[in-house]
Amino acid sequence: MNFDSHTSDVVAAAVRAINLLTPGHTRGREYTATGYDDYADRSPEEVEELRAYAMGLRSVFAAVDDGRVDDACTTVNTILRDFQAAPFLTRHDGEPWHLHFHAPDASWARSHIASMATGLAVVLGNPMHDRLGVCTAPACDRVFVDVTRNGTKRFCSTACQNRVKTAAFRARHRD
Repeated sequence: MNFDSHTSDVVAAAVRAINLLTPGHTRGREYTATGYDDYADRSPEEVEELRAYAMGLRSVFAAVDDGRVDDACTTVNTILRDFQAAPFLTRHDGEPWHLHFHAPDASWARSHIASMATGLAVVLGNPMHDRLGVCTAPACDRVFVDVTRNGTKRFCSTACQNRVKTAAFRARHRD
């Protein structure tokens, strides 16, 4: 499922930020989300600001996964309002004109969250909103966007899928 290039890119960035910056479990292990390696070009303060907002975005995926689309939409609307997300065209860094969804003077983290919330709003306003999910593997709560053709993805990664399938195989052969 490809919503459009901009929406798909910012929703993928939201998944990345949520999965890297929020604690929980991943691939059967506890995940503390204390590293900054993937955001090495940003200051620790900027990453911490993004981490605080990523928790709110995580709740959007969890709500959709639980069938609480109204709650997800309410959360996204609150973020959009709080961050004053509004579209404007800009050109920078040798790129052509393109849309941004944040105040021109917003901090790095606030600009990313405003864009991510806008991308999630586009997804939630789409019949394919159920493509947002939380991994169903035991001891994993990472989020994902189901981009498969048939919309049946249940795991955040091939590693989690293989872990579950291997456990089921071993259980069948033990009996």
